[in-house]
Amino acid sequence: MEAETGIPALDTLLLWAGAVTILAGVAAVLWRPVRAAIVFGRRVNRTIDDWQGEPARPGVPARPGVMERLAGLETRMGVFEEGLERVMHELYANSGSSLRDAVDLANRRLALLCPDPEETDVPSRDTGGDKRKEAGDTGGDTSPTTSGDTGGDGPEDTGGTSGRPVPA
Repeated sequence: MEAETGIPALDTLLLWAGAVTILAGVAAVLWRPVRAAIVFGRRVNRTIDDWQGEPARPGVPARPGVMERLAGLETRMGVFEEGLERVMHELYANSGSSLRDAVDLANRRLALLCPDPEETDVPSRDTGGDKRKEAGDTGGDTSPTTSGDTGGDGPEDTGGTSGRPVPA
């Protein structure tokens, strides 16, 4: 396909214009994938910087890496675990020095001082204990909330009451 205008300068100009147009079209088609690759590369670079951390530079404080931050978390969790062990010691019956042992002892002493009305054959519709007040409950020993004590929590647990004496 030899289409020439007969003017050599114009033919050369048209040849170069066609070449530039083809190159511009190829560049436009390739620009989106190249741009996406550049954005992805920046994200990967930021992720690596976050993982490894960055040293301090003028006007910007140092940022610790993931492993350094995990080491700090482990240290703080160790302190938390020690405190949790102390709390757990107080919640379960053990050698007699826990809060649970003291509550169980107080419940046993209270049971000796204030026997359960059901055991003394006193007729009552009172459900007693530390339950919520139900329909038909005539006793004044219950409150709208529970104390949280339930029977059978431990071998020494007697079920307990809300701590208030049952009216006679």
